[in-house]
Amino acid sequence: MNLNGIEWKNEAAAERSELYPGVHKKTLWQHSSGAKALIVEIGAGHKFLELDVHQPGPEEVFVLEGIFNDGVRDYPAGTFIHNPTGSSHIPQSATGCKLLVFFPEG
Repeated sequence: MNLNGIEWKNEAAAERSELYPGVHKKTLWQHSSGAKALIVEIGAGHKFLELDVHQPGPEEVFVLEGIFNDGVRDYPAGTFIHNPTGSSHIPQSATGCKLLVFFPEG
């Protein structure tokens, strides 16, 4: 067994910061390359206040709780979403949601 290089963080230990009113993030992991994993919480009736453009790389989203909306469609808990490089959306939620967001590239 080789456990060298393994990093972990419990969500409860992650610092919470506000992205927009009613939208918060917690960084779970970040690599020096810029790759990172976040928990993003969008409160009921809240959204990003600007277009979320995926540059320089893609974004992977897994809906942990609630219903996430990208400005076009709803995604219930248990949904995985791949947003390719160059795509864009306006993250929001009418009912509130919690997301695991992964940026594989910096």
